[in-house]
Amino acid sequence: MTTALLEVSGLACRRGGRRVFDGVSFALANGDLLTLTGRNGSGKTTLLRALALLVTPRAGTILWRGEEVREEREAWRARLAWLGHQDGLKGDLTVLENIAVAERLHGREADSERIGAALAAFDLASLRQRPVRTLSAGQRRRAALARVAASQASLWLLDEPLNALDAPAQKALHEVLSRHRATGGLVVAATHAPLEHARVLELGV
Repeated sequence: MTTALLEVSGLACRRGGRRVFDGVSFALANGDLLTLTGRNGSGKTTLLRALALLVTPRAGTILWRGEEVREEREAWRARLAWLGHQDGLKGDLTVLENIAVAERLHGREADSERIGAALAAFDLASLRQRPVRTLSAGQRRRAALARVAASQASLWLLDEPLNALDAPAQKALHEVLSRHRATGGLVVAATHAPLEHARVLELGV
């Protein structure tokens, strides 16, 4: 029997007094990829933000290895890598500096080998010393994904990760997700486009 690492039970969120979703439940084990689907406004981003403790659920539990994550918020956030609609990069810092700073902010060592592999995976090695403000939208998205890939986070929370990516970059993302999962990593992604070998949770039904 597969043991769940992340268990979400009866999660409910409100926004501006309006119900976004109620009773969301799922469990993820080593290597699982869950995609959140549904129409705009169905709560995909809100659910990701609730998992990241960026919004407070009205009801429900979020358990990691059987323990409520809200009781150890800093430890939980150290296990996460977050990619939102915005790339979350500092324009005046280089690609390399953005990744290194993100790791330090999460209390993790900036591992040069991991960072180098992440940059190579998204074809960014030649741009590593470029300030992010000089990059195209697609290059910035690849840099944001490289930041996630370079992390040592167990759980990746990705909001529309395919945005602004061309076909080679989309292929790179699928390969990076596969490698993360092969080492036991978990992924929850909100997306309108399918991701390979994913379970699907449709919101708003």
